[in-house]
Amino acid sequence: MTQVALLRGINVGPSSRIAMADLREAFEQLGCTSVRTLLQSGNVLFEGSVTAARVEKAIVARFGYESRVLILGAAAFTRVVTENPLMDVAHDPSKMIITFLEAVPVGIALPAIEPPERIALTDHALYQWCPDGILKSKVPPAFWRSLGPRVTSRNLRTVDKIAALLDA
Repeated sequence: MTQVALLRGINVGPSSRIAMADLREAFEQLGCTSVRTLLQSGNVLFEGSVTAARVEKAIVARFGYESRVLILGAAAFTRVVTENPLMDVAHDPSKMIITFLEAVPVGIALPAIEPPERIALTDHALYQWCPDGILKSKVPPAFWRSLGPRVTSRNLRTVDKIAALLDA
């Protein structure tokens, strides 16, 4: 069964550097097969069954720092892509952000933001259209912290590349 692991915070600073060959090897040592990585941002496709907790422990043991991990089956990942409620406005895939959630926090309320920026929530992801770029987003940082530690975001360009690998 093909799985997608999304590692949070990989290669975003000097203390979180992981070569993709080393990351593939770490997954193989956990018993995963057909391990492939995409880009340098912690996107791993693999066959097998491993928990996020085991991957997180392996990252700490091998590389010396913590990275939260979300693992989705191919069908669940594809569902997040196809359920995107903002595709009608997402004209630039680099400005369409999908935040993958382990679980939707109970009682969460979406922040009020001014158009043209938009935000939407489904059962497994939060979608954000940032036509002026993510750095100019009006969503307050406190909202993102309220989602908890097991979330990670990718722009639509990256998500589409992962989906293409799943279809290959």
